Amino acid sequence: MEIIYTDNNATTKVADEVIEEMLPYLREFYGNPSSMYTFGDQVDKKIRQARQRVANLINADPDEIIFTSCGTESDNSAIHAAINAFPEKKHLITSNVEHPAIKNLFTYLEKKKGYEVTFVPVDKKGRLNTEILYDSMSENTALISLMWANNETGVIFPIEEVVQKANEKGILLHTDAVQAAGKIPIDVKKVGVDMLSLSGHKIHAPKGIGVLYVKKGFKFSPFFVGGHQESGRRGGTENTVSIIGLGRACELAGENIGLVNTQVRELRDYLESQLLEKIPGTSVNGEITNRLPNTLSIGFDAVEGESILLLLDREGICASSGSACTSGSLDPSHVLMAMEVPFKSAHGTIRFSLSHYNTREEMDKIVKAMAPIIEKLREMSPFWKDGKMI
Repeated sequence: MEIIYTDNNATTKVADEVIEEMLPYLREFYGNPSSMYTFGDQVDKKIRQARQRVANLINADPDEIIFTSCGTESDNSAIHAAINAFPEKKHLITSNVEHPAIKNLFTYLEKKKGYEVTFVPVDKKGRLNTEILYDSMSENTALISLMWANNETGVIFPIEEVVQKANEKGILLHTDAVQAAGKIPIDVKKVGVDMLSLSGHKIHAPKGIGVLYVKKGFKFSPFFVGGHQESGRRGGTENTVSIIGLGRACELAGENIGLVNTQVRELRDYLESQLLEKIPGTSVNGEITNRLPNTLSIGFDAVEGESILLLLDREGICASSGSACTSGSLDPSHVLMAMEVPFKSAHGTIRFSLSHYNTREEMDKIVKAMAPIIEKLREMSPFWKDGKMI
């Protein structure tokens, strides 16, 4: 069966160009980059090239880039470094729609370590309540950690504006830019964030490789204590092949960002308009204008998202009902609940997240499959009668 893959916010296909870049360092150049001999040094040079490529994507300096295992490690490293830098400050700020890597750690710090945490709400369009955010800032605030763009709805937060307010108060700002990277331009020098997280498998690199950007001048304490790797900031033998792949993926992401914001956006908008037109009782979740160009969170009244996904899977269509990191729960997404999306609609939400590998023909196949799926499920639903939700 032909697979139509529209779950790119969960993970992406590893680009052929990335695989080609990695293969020699699996087959031939397997030396340890920390070794003194030439066979290892040539691998170290390739890592330095990858570091530069990553830095170029976000306009950072290469020595501000730390390689990690994933976005979750990057997030955790940033938060622990911030609270270690200001042990006397016991207040933290985040939003109530963050990825579990942030949300669950902040909850842990609140319940187990005595920190006061402000979970800033969003409105019904998924937009951050900046008034509450700014009112929450105090001399006791060690860190603000906010996602650059939401992984479920694609809604973009005003990071640059928040950074300016945080700087005025002397508060560190970390942003989880895992979903934003490669989809919208990121310039850390212009925006001025203190720390920023990236994840390779969201931008067509392998799983198991991430990045933490740390602004020069910040006294960073390592999360992983060990050897001298990453200039003493992250111990452990380097994941050489994946680092090299990530470097090439970041280079490609920079080259393709225009394509994402034209071709991919047009595909997303076409899919959205067709679903809204052909299926009644359908609505888009989140702000429509200020969101990632590849992301569509769309709710179908009176049906369950899990049932939709199972029937889509029979057609070879891969999508999701929310974040892959929370897919084990049958409850509606915490993001949709925070946005006060009605329960009967939130349960029927599907996220389509596209890439430049998708085509118009695939969008037509999705629409063709979705209409009878929703009709079939609504025939069995106690919440749907006479063409509308009851």
